[in-house]
Amino acid sequence: MSTGPLRPEVFLHPGEFHFTSAPTRIGTLLGSCVAVTVWHPQHHFGGMCHIQLPGRERPPGSLPDCRYADEAVERFVYELRSRRVAPPCCQVKLLGGGKMFAGSSAGNMDVGRRNIEATRVALATRGFKVMREHVGGSNRRRLTLDLASGHVWLALPGTRDFSKEQQ
Repeated sequence: MSTGPLRPEVFLHPGEFHFTSAPTRIGTLLGSCVAVTVWHPQHHFGGMCHIQLPGRERPPGSLPDCRYADEAVERFVYELRSRRVAPPCCQVKLLGGGKMFAGSSAGNMDVGRRNIEATRVALATRGFKVMREHVGGSNRRRLTLDLASGHVWLALPGTRDFSKEQQ
């Protein structure tokens, strides 16, 4: 019995970035990190980044490092420009940024909140409009972006199934 064509799947680790076209699916796991998904509805291409930290003092002449919010967003801009697409033409979703270390000394740094804020600023500065968010809280998240449809499936610990974020 055939289940249809296989879809390529890419799994992102912290600090990674992937931009491609349908029928690929891109997934990741998040704690205090945040993910940005970018999808173009007419061309069915897009990508995801897994941001670890709000930012850094970038060394002169260095290439963008997608571990950092502003540099990951810069990479999206580069990918879109190479395809002659403006950021406002894309559907953007922001996910993650959980408070994973509540009650510990590491909880005082609240990396998740700082990641969310830095990513929002970087996206707005570059002309992206976030259409959906699932941020904050204290849960881990598992998510998958389907480049054929633009849907993002999200799973939280303790839930039975993925829930599809509507467009």
